[in-house]
Amino acid sequence: MATRAELRYRDGRIVEPDYLNSVDEVDSLIDELLTGPAHENLAQIIHLDRPLMRPEWPDHELLIGVDRAVNLGVVAFTDSEGSVISAGSPETRAAPVYYLAGHWTELSDQVEIPIDIVRNALKEFLISGGKRPTCVPWKERFPDG
Repeated sequence: MATRAELRYRDGRIVEPDYLNSVDEVDSLIDELLTGPAHENLAQIIHLDRPLMRPEWPDHELLIGVDRAVNLGVVAFTDSEGSVISAGSPETRAAPVYYLAGHWTELSDQVEIPIDIVRNALKEFLISGGKRPTCVPWKERFPDG
């Protein structure tokens, strides 16, 4: 099974994505998100082995983010079975904000997890062919909607 995935996280690279070509590139991506511009700390990943719902419309989305200020991150996954987000401990921030290519995304309360779990989640996602990672504690992303 291939591990290639489309990657969007930089300003100006939303229409034309970058690519993750192997699991070996995950650590470099996370490190780049940690050290890059604060307005580019969230990435959208689409696994290329999964089917399209219609031309150019994927059947899933994985979001990963890291925030160097708190040394934590977030993972969200959406597919036909629903939308889930990482379940952080009660001590993590309420409504943290992450940025995908300069566009802010406010998240629900207590969703931040250790960065090592974010790294492992992306590796698992790539190896599994785009399945929801099992190493992440999940909760519903939009429980009221």
